[in-house]
Amino acid sequence: MALFSQTSHQGFQALLWKCHMFWPVSRCRQLFAASFSIPTGEKINYFSFMTSSSTALSVDPKETGVLPTKKRSEIDCKEEKGWDEETKEIPEGKHHFSSSLGAAKKWSMSPVVSRHKFTNVQPPEKPLQSEEWNRLKENFQLPEIFEEVMLNSMIRCNSPIDVAKSLLTHMAKRNGDIAYSVLVKYLTLCVQQGQVSEIRDVYDIMKVRFKILEIGAYNLFIKGLSNSDQWRMALTLLKETKKIMIPSRTSYESCIKAASCHQEMKLAFELYHEMLTKDVVPTLDVLQSFFDFSKGMKGAELQKELFGILLYLRENQIYPHETFMRSIKLWFESIPGRNWRGYLTNIKDSGQCPVCNHQLEDSNLTEEEYNNLSERIIRDVIHGTDTFRKTSPQEFEAFQTFVENRLPFDIVIDGLNVSHIKPRRMHCENHLSVYLVASVLDKKETLLDAINSLAKDNVRLLVLGRKHMLINSSNWKREIMKEMQNKADFFFAENISDDDAFLLYATLRSGKHCKFVTRDFLRDHKACLSDSLTRHLFRKWQRGHQIVLASSGDGRRINFLPAFQYDCVVQTTGDTWHIPYKDVFEEKYSYQVPRKWLCIQQK
Repeated sequence: MALFSQTSHQGFQALLWKCHMFWPVSRCRQLFAASFSIPTGEKINYFSFMTSSSTALSVDPKETGVLPTKKRSEIDCKEEKGWDEETKEIPEGKHHFSSSLGAAKKWSMSPVVSRHKFTNVQPPEKPLQSEEWNRLKENFQLPEIFEEVMLNSMIRCNSPIDVAKSLLTHMAKRNGDIAYSVLVKYLTLCVQQGQVSEIRDVYDIMKVRFKILEIGAYNLFIKGLSNSDQWRMALTLLKETKKIMIPSRTSYESCIKAASCHQEMKLAFELYHEMLTKDVVPTLDVLQSFFDFSKGMKGAELQKELFGILLYLRENQIYPHETFMRSIKLWFESIPGRNWRGYLTNIKDSGQCPVCNHQLEDSNLTEEEYNNLSERIIRDVIHGTDTFRKTSPQEFEAFQTFVENRLPFDIVIDGLNVSHIKPRRMHCENHLSVYLVASVLDKKETLLDAINSLAKDNVRLLVLGRKHMLINSSNWKREIMKEMQNKADFFFAENISDDDAFLLYATLRSGKHCKFVTRDFLRDHKACLSDSLTRHLFRKWQRGHQIVLASSGDGRRINFLPAFQYDCVVQTTGDTWHIPYKDVFEEKYSYQVPRKWLCIQQK
């Protein structure tokens, strides 16, 4: 362990132990000054670290309690996005700080410069003395943010710990203390490099000074310790966090992986279930880790827990990426004495698996399920939400009359949504036909070609548009609008209206056969449904009725993918599992369902 001093080899831990266990505060200040090579005549305030945080409270020596708070800090936001938000922009050119005392040139930059403009700063390669840091600061354009910019650069460049220590030593000698935010940045660098002893030291220092640490600091401590032989301390810090706030997903998952890595699967699953009860949504990464760490392990309870994760994927319509899928496959095949075998396949249009010949679940709802769902959506989603904030009751009543006089429709199209796609080549594929267009498409042509591709065999189409589409313009030429209106019914809502409610109403009122076309996933509307069973029915109805639009990888065409006749979710019969998966991880949830499946059967 080492102090923030280039010459001293004593550790923070030893200093702190002596400070708050054996010596009075005055003596601690003297030791702090000595360890940082600070003259005794200078102001020393080790036990008065500054902080701009509203939750990192100073410690009153007379009080030892902890005050509850659930405020998420700015530090937490930065930590979850990456090591530091400022490391994302790297303009051309680099300013490299030399460890020599040679003359430094003034930077020729604008007087008003944001911190993001300094992401090209290169930190020194070796520790510096105070005079060298002073020289660099004097030649820095905005001296008031010099230390912040420098520490951010050290994190970005993964600088040696000794370099960061020399800067903190310099700050301590100058100010007599080290700010909370500076300690967090130093902690970030320690975690990044797996410097476990330094992480422990920083924790001890911060706990002496502050009653409550911010969630960002807890995230870092837990993340750093969970990847070491000190992982049980990470569990202790997680419990400490729970006394004042709901722990972050990062903290939970760090502890889960640590427990799993040490084969304590019962503890790992306890933390997983705790996450779910607190509405902390797990990542696919941590779900995959359960399968990775459980390979070859016996136990009915463990198997039940892992089957539970697969059912979690089913209930939430989550599709694992290929790497996750292979972890699932390998786990099944590693279960001792069970003789599971997995195969990659594509399900037939009929819904039959070509590997095991099992028929997948039908995507259609029963008549009773459909009627109940339709009633609930119209009552809770359309009339029970903020629909009328973006449309008027009069307009929606006019739309209802319009629909009732023209029922039933076969396909309802979100016209504006479809028109916003502009590929160079369009590939429209659905349960009716395949239609190709080789041209550069604008809005009117995109929508026209979508209508042409869908309007086959007397299929009745309803297109939901906006009134600005009726104004003759380069985007919406009158002759093309007339051509489209000859092939489909159009309802033009006000330009500010939310057409999702119109889309749902027209589709549901048309009957079980009616499909709809939109790129929206309609998650907000699903969330308005009050119970899990109805939300499950909504997702199932959506999977079986939404014709989705998917751009190709090269952006040269659009695929109109048909709604499946079978349900595209994880399914099991006990001795078989069928798991749909995607090729790559998708950070944002997608309305597109995968075409590839993993079939697992017990021989």
